[in-house]
Amino acid sequence: MTDRALSVVRAGALTTVQDRGRPGHAHLGVPRSGALDGPAAALANRLVGNGPDAAVLETTLDGCSLRPRSTVTVAVTGAPCRVTVDGRPAAWGAPVRVRAGAVLDVGPAVLGVRAYVGVSGGVAVEPVLGSRSTDLLSGLGPAPLTDGAVLPLGARTGLHARVDVAPQAAPPAELVLRVTLGPRDDWFTAQAVRRFVTGTFFVSPASNRIGLRTTGPVLERAREEELPSEGMVLGAVQVPPAGTPVIFLADHPTTGGYPVIGVVHAADVPAAAQARPGTPVRFVAVRGRGGF
Repeated sequence: MTDRALSVVRAGALTTVQDRGRPGHAHLGVPRSGALDGPAAALANRLVGNGPDAAVLETTLDGCSLRPRSTVTVAVTGAPCRVTVDGRPAAWGAPVRVRAGAVLDVGPAVLGVRAYVGVSGGVAVEPVLGSRSTDLLSGLGPAPLTDGAVLPLGARTGLHARVDVAPQAAPPAELVLRVTLGPRDDWFTAQAVRRFVTGTFFVSPASNRIGLRTTGPVLERAREEELPSEGMVLGAVQVPPAGTPVIFLADHPTTGGYPVIGVVHAADVPAAAQARPGTPVRFVAVRGRGGF
């Protein structure tokens, strides 16, 4: 085994390999996948000198611990958390040198949900359909990390950034999402549509990489017949029979049979990756109509 590798000491609750995903395969039923918080993953790569397509690790809530087999540069971004190397405090949001055999510990998220671990050279697992991303819906890509797993690393290609700490937006205390109504807002009562864009919902603990589920006001339908399955896009706000919205995230299915009341603007979707259960959610309508 090459020394360009990481040993997983503590996998954490859910740590996966992610890159920019595999868009363009929806016609095959393959989700786009990729890092939920794309800007945070991109920052981690920039800080360690990787190109934009390099794969990083995405942790969920309680972080992970890793032991590199050779000296590497790492950067932890996304959800703020305690970072240590062999028990000694290290910087979050900045390049950190980790010598061979030392243990990098990414602690539980203090705020937000998902941290991103960039490593010089990138995580070099075998790509599937052009991406190294783990897709929890279809099962494509590498399995979520387990204790004792070994991850190969690519060759270092660039110098790490010369910064002390890179600025990052704080995880949201309230998730405010711009949404374009449609294409199926006419399947809901006028009162339900008003409630959708004026009410306050809350992030449900049942949320995952497939979708951010909400609790709160129920959106009543004006039409009760079955809707034939149609294509789904990132940010689509689907309303299942229970009447509470679900925002489709990176591992979302490519088709669905519940009506989509609106579509969240792509630039607002990454914030959903850091919204903890109980976080208030508001949808703000903008002009125009959604579509596929």
